[in-house]
Amino acid sequence: MSIGHTLLALLESGPRHGYDLKRAFDEKFGHDRPLHYGQVYSTMSRLLKNGLVAVDGVEAGGGPERKRYAITEAGVTDVSQWLAQPEKPEPYLQSTLYTKVVLALLTGRSAAELLDLQRTEHLRLMRILTDRKRQGDLADQLICDHALFHLEADLRWLELTSARLSRLASEIGAAGRPGPDDPKKAGA
Repeated sequence: MSIGHTLLALLESGPRHGYDLKRAFDEKFGHDRPLHYGQVYSTMSRLLKNGLVAVDGVEAGGGPERKRYAITEAGVTDVSQWLAQPEKPEPYLQSTLYTKVVLALLTGRSAAELLDLQRTEHLRLMRILTDRKRQGDLADQLICDHALFHLEADLRWLELTSARLSRLASEIGAAGRPGPDDPKKAGA
């Protein structure tokens, strides 16, 4: 997610202070990863430097001065261009899970156990997300659906990989190679 573009788009409804931007961001998008204040202010500083926002006013308070930011025409154009740009699909061609499966096979460890453990973890997370979805508003339901669909695809991959472990071991040259947990290695 582009934090800068998100903050710019939030400014289209009117000028806001950094604190208000953080609160709006967290309310709409930060359920699982709220923004840090430092992120907001460093992003706003960069947007200001690039001419995408302007300081609309400064208020004195009990602490540091509070700047109110407004989006500029250049900022509106930038958000429009960003929204019109399709996101690049992210294929997971070098996932950590795939790497672990291959390394387990190469070292003689049980890739099947690794896949079973991962399946259990995926199912645990799917139960949590399903409960969250039931209790959430529409926005929460949509983000949970997105995550659940990705987890379902991962589960399909886990099943397919489990069914092909012997063939994969053979193709990567791991068949019959004892690993550190294999009693044959110790001469048993």
